[in-house]
Amino acid sequence: MKESANTGPLAGLKVLDLSIIVAGGTASSLMADFGAEVVKIERPKTGDPLRNWGPFYKDVSLWWKIHSRNKKSITLDLAKSSGQTLLKQLANEADILIEGFRPGTMENWGIGPDELLASNPELIIVRYSGFGQTGPYKDRPGFGTIAECMSGYISMTGFPDSPPVLPPIPLADEIAGIFGVMSSMMALYNRQIKASSNHKHTGQVIDVSLFEPLFRLCIPHITMAHLLNLVRERVGNDFPDAAPRSLYQTRDQQWLGLSATSQNTWENLAEAMGMSEVLNDERFKNNASRLENKDALNEILQQYLGGVDLEDIMENLVPAGGVVGPVYTADQIMNDPHYAAREDIIELEDPELGNTKMLGVVPKFSKTPGVINHAGPTIGEHNSDIYADWLGLSTADISDLESEGTI
Repeated sequence: MKESANTGPLAGLKVLDLSIIVAGGTASSLMADFGAEVVKIERPKTGDPLRNWGPFYKDVSLWWKIHSRNKKSITLDLAKSSGQTLLKQLANEADILIEGFRPGTMENWGIGPDELLASNPELIIVRYSGFGQTGPYKDRPGFGTIAECMSGYISMTGFPDSPPVLPPIPLADEIAGIFGVMSSMMALYNRQIKASSNHKHTGQVIDVSLFEPLFRLCIPHITMAHLLNLVRERVGNDFPDAAPRSLYQTRDQQWLGLSATSQNTWENLAEAMGMSEVLNDERFKNNASRLENKDALNEILQQYLGGVDLEDIMENLVPAGGVVGPVYTADQIMNDPHYAAREDIIELEDPELGNTKMLGVVPKFSKTPGVINHAGPTIGEHNSDIYADWLGLSTADISDLESEGTI
C-alpha cells in the first residue's frame, strides 16, 4: 500500500515505544495518527501481548491492527546486553521514548533514564506503570482495572441498589495514554523554548501512573469530601450536580440520552415538549430544586418520551434546542451520516484483513491533518528499514543479530 504524504503536525518526530498492551500504545497510536514516526519495539517471536487480544479475524487481533496502525514494528530482546546496546543507539536517534515496565526494570538493564539522558540529553522519556515510579505501591503489579477501582471512579458507577460497575473498555489505560501524549507535547514545547534560550539538557522524564489520570478527572471529589464531608455515591444515569440528565426509553423501545443542565436549556426543552406547566412548578424552578426532586422529574420526562418514537423526538426537540441523542451501537454509528461526513470511519486495504473499516483520526486539523496509512504491522516487519535507516546497519549485521536472537 502506498503511503500518503506525511503532513501531520508531528511529522519528523521520532518515537520509540517499548510499552506493551494499551496505555503506552494509546499514546504512541495518537502520535502515529498525526505523523510521528513511531517504532514499536517488540519481543522477538512473541511480540506485544496485545496481539493475543480478541476478537480475531483470520487469526489476527483486531485490537492490534487498530491500536498499532501507522506504527513500524521491530524486534529487540532488551534482556540481552546486545539488545541494550542497540536500544541506547536507537534512543540517541529518538525524540520520545515510551516504556511500560515495572519500576526499576530499565535501571536493572542499564538502560534507565540516567543512562539514556546522559547519551541523549534531549530525549523525553514517558514512563508508564500501575502506581508510578515512587510511593509505597510502586512495586505492585498494576493493570487498568485496579487503577479504575482505586481512582475513586468505580465507586460512583452503577445504581444505588447495585454493585459498582467496571467500564467495558480499558478506560484507565486509554486515559493514561491521552495524558501521556499531552505531557509529551508539553515537554516538547519546553524543550523548544529552552533550546531557543540556549539552555542545555532539555530532555526529561514523565512519570505516568494508570490511576492518577482518571483520578484527576474526578474533579471536585476530594475537596467535597474534605470541606463538606460529602462522598459521591452511585446515582445510576443521573448527574448528581445538575438535572435533568439521564437515559429514557422511547415508545419504539429505543434508548435516548437527555441533558438539560443549564436553566436556559431546561426552559427551551420544556417548551418544546409542550410542558410549560412544569416551569411554574416550584419543584423544578431551578437546578437546586430539580435536584431535590429529580425522581419526580425523571418520571414526568419518561412518561412524555415513552409515548413518542425516537425519530419524532429528534425531529421535534433538536430544532428547539433540546440536547438529546440516541444511544448508539456500532452498526448504528456506521450508518450515521454525520459520522460519515466527518470521516470518523475510514476504509483501508490491509494485507492480512483485506478491506477494513476502522475509526478515523480525531480531532480534525485544518492545515496539518492526520492520516492513516496502514493497520498494525506484522512482528518485526520493519527490522531492515529501521536498523538500516536509524543505525546504518548492513544486511549482514541485521542477519547476525537475527541469528543470535537479539532481534
